[in-house]
Amino acid sequence: MAATKVPYGVILLCFFLGTCLLSQCFAIGVDANQTARLFVNASQTRPIPDTLFGIFFEEINHAGAGGLWAELVSNRAFISGFEAGGQNIPSNIDPWSIIGDESSLIVSTDRSSCFERNKIALRMEVLCDSQGSKVCPTGGVGVYNPGFWGMDIKQGKTYKIVFYIRSLGSVNLSLSLTSLELLHSDVSNWTKVESLLEAKETNHNARLQLTTTKKGVIWIDQVSAMPLDTHKGHGFRNELVQMLVDIKPRFLRFPGGCFVEGEWLRNAFRWKESIGPWEERPGHFGDVWMYWTDDGIGYYEFLQLSEDIGALPIWVFNNGISHQDQVDTSSVLPFVQEALDGIEFARGDPNSTWGSVRAAMGHPKPFDLRYVAIGNEDCGKKNYRGNYLKFYEAIKLAYPDIGMISNCDGSSHQLDHPAEFYDFHVYTSASSLFSMAHQFDHTSRDGPKAFVSEYAVTGKDAGTGKPFGSTCRSWVPSWSRKEQVDVVSMASYAPLFVNSNDRRWNPDAIVFNSSHVYGTPSYWVVNFGNNSVKLKISVDGLDPNSIKLSGSTKTVLTSSNLMDENSFKEPNKVVPNRILLENADKDMDVVISPHSFTSFDLLKESNLSRWKKLIHSQDPLFKK
Repeated sequence: MAATKVPYGVILLCFFLGTCLLSQCFAIGVDANQTARLFVNASQTRPIPDTLFGIFFEEINHAGAGGLWAELVSNRAFISGFEAGGQNIPSNIDPWSIIGDESSLIVSTDRSSCFERNKIALRMEVLCDSQGSKVCPTGGVGVYNPGFWGMDIKQGKTYKIVFYIRSLGSVNLSLSLTSLELLHSDVSNWTKVESLLEAKETNHNARLQLTTTKKGVIWIDQVSAMPLDTHKGHGFRNELVQMLVDIKPRFLRFPGGCFVEGEWLRNAFRWKESIGPWEERPGHFGDVWMYWTDDGIGYYEFLQLSEDIGALPIWVFNNGISHQDQVDTSSVLPFVQEALDGIEFARGDPNSTWGSVRAAMGHPKPFDLRYVAIGNEDCGKKNYRGNYLKFYEAIKLAYPDIGMISNCDGSSHQLDHPAEFYDFHVYTSASSLFSMAHQFDHTSRDGPKAFVSEYAVTGKDAGTGKPFGSTCRSWVPSWSRKEQVDVVSMASYAPLFVNSNDRRWNPDAIVFNSSHVYGTPSYWVVNFGNNSVKLKISVDGLDPNSIKLSGSTKTVLTSSNLMDENSFKEPNKVVPNRILLENADKDMDVVISPHSFTSFDLLKESNLSRWKKLIHSQDPLFKK
């Protein structure tokens, strides 16, 4: 739920209603005519934690590579199938394709790159020429990259193209999103080429081409194309970040999820491999979601994004456990040291070992890292508790203020190990989720706080983003009841993003392709129910005439059909509508629409504000 700014001297009293929730959480005496009464005791309130509403990002569904990260080139380092994922992956340089045929061009890869952590380079042997016995076809021969299911190029926008080139002879290479001709007489050593191209027209399905009509051998490596106008100049796609900004999240959990674990440890996300110059990042194969990522959006970028959107970073790191293998507790210390180094990278002084690396990347000031999660969904694994304690003790000794998050569920019993928070994940049907509305009512108040970092309605209830499936978002407000508000500290829906061309998981909050984006009903929050409900609302515990009519509002999210879904063609088919609440008072008669989620925001004027108004009205200086 987005944060709301209110004027000085005004208190916001907010409560949420859905036609299916009335009898379960709020109402008394729902009769056959669907009439109900809601009693709100405003004198017994507790503050909602500042960190309650946040977001969780995982590299799934091509959420980062080809999504949030604005890089247009897919596989910019020419990683072949074998390097990317083993013998079961086709040996090619997908999605790069050849322009020409075998009689004019031979394309292969070798380990001749100038980058030690990324040795693969493209070798292009050109057999034709602009003249002679074998003339190159019109337009030349070479390679092209279609990006992530098409590059979105907009007229008037400028794009920065970077690549590295080497050749034993002179080269004549044409590069085109628009058109650029590169003439170099001496590129015997690797040479970095940078160009700014302004698009002359809009093309949502463009591609980047590198072509030549000159015979010889050319090596090419690390090809990048990025729009100049990324969010705050930090490399993030503007319209996708704006979707996050509009949520006003208080935290950002990253980078996973199963992505952190890996199917095997050799393919787990390791933060040290994801920092430094992008050309030197080796990238890795995400073997859980089965695609390669160049780690352009790495640990540093996640910290930067958190800062850019005003959210606290929550870093999830590998604790020596994957889906298929794990490190014995006696051997886990290298992983512990890696976590300590990662915290120093984020928080350390610019003169510290890893803080200096962060500073060299452009951020001398430490990031505001307050929380870390020791693993993801690993509680049932053999070595988790032993490994966890090694991490907890070492981090608590070095950084006593950092809140640590255990993978073990503490909602029904006390944890057998120390933690400030415990991770709670739930993916289930709508009815099952609503039955969990009281999940934390009887949780011990003396133990760690709950972090519901992944929740969603899945299966046939949800589809790819139906209102029926988005009911889970209404589950969150139930935790702000006084029985649970002091237990549940943070919550985030999952997954956050999906590229419509690579749906590894359904449903998701935000759907995008190379050129368009929309929020599903789960992004907006919706409930379900078949009939309208007449509701009498009574708010007790407020001073007379304390509710401000001018600022009180009602927000309704509804759809005539629970099977409705937003789409690129109709991105606003199911969105919330906010209007003034004309009859705002301590006692109100309202109608709750079917298939809807309704939020009543009553502005309560404080005693101090009304006292100032009274003094103001009686002061002769202010009387006419």
